[in-house]
Amino acid sequence: MNALNNTLDDLNWRILACLQENARESFASIGRKVGLTPPAVAERVKKLEDIGVIMGYKTILSHTLTGHQMKAIITLRAFMGKLKPFLETVKNLEEVVNCYRVTGNENIVMEVVLRDQFHLERFIDKLIQYGETRTHIILSEVISSAPIATKQY
Repeated sequence: MNALNNTLDDLNWRILACLQENARESFASIGRKVGLTPPAVAERVKKLEDIGVIMGYKTILSHTLTGHQMKAIITLRAFMGKLKPFLETVKNLEEVVNCYRVTGNENIVMEVVLRDQFHLERFIDKLIQYGETRTHIILSEVISSAPIATKQY
C-alpha cells in the first residue's frame, strides 16, 4: 500500500464525503459528523490539499440563469496537423466549460454552454477549421458532479 492510500483512511474519506456534498461546510460541522475537533478536521483537510487529493473549490453556476439556454457535448476529430493548434485555441474559447482529450475516433470531447442555436452555429464555425465535429445537445442532466465513492474496495 502506498503512502497516498495510507493518507486516505476512513476518517479522511468521511471528511471528503462531507466536502464533496458541501465544500462550504464548517470544520465544526464536519467534526461533529466524523467525531473530530474542528482543528483536527482543519489539519486533515490542509494535508489533503497539500498532497493534491483536494485540488480546489469552486462555485457551480446555473447555465440557464446566466443566459446560456443551451448546453451541448461537442466531439472533434482533428484533421492531420490540427490537434496541437486546437489544444492551444480551446483554452481561450469561453463557451467551453470542460474539455477532454480522449481515445477513439474523436480526439476531443467538450462540454459547452451557449446562449442559443445561433451561438452554437457560430461556435461550430470556429471549430471546423480544426476538424470534423459532432454535436449532442443536452436535454437534461441525469448525474452531474457526482462525488467519488468514499471507499474504494
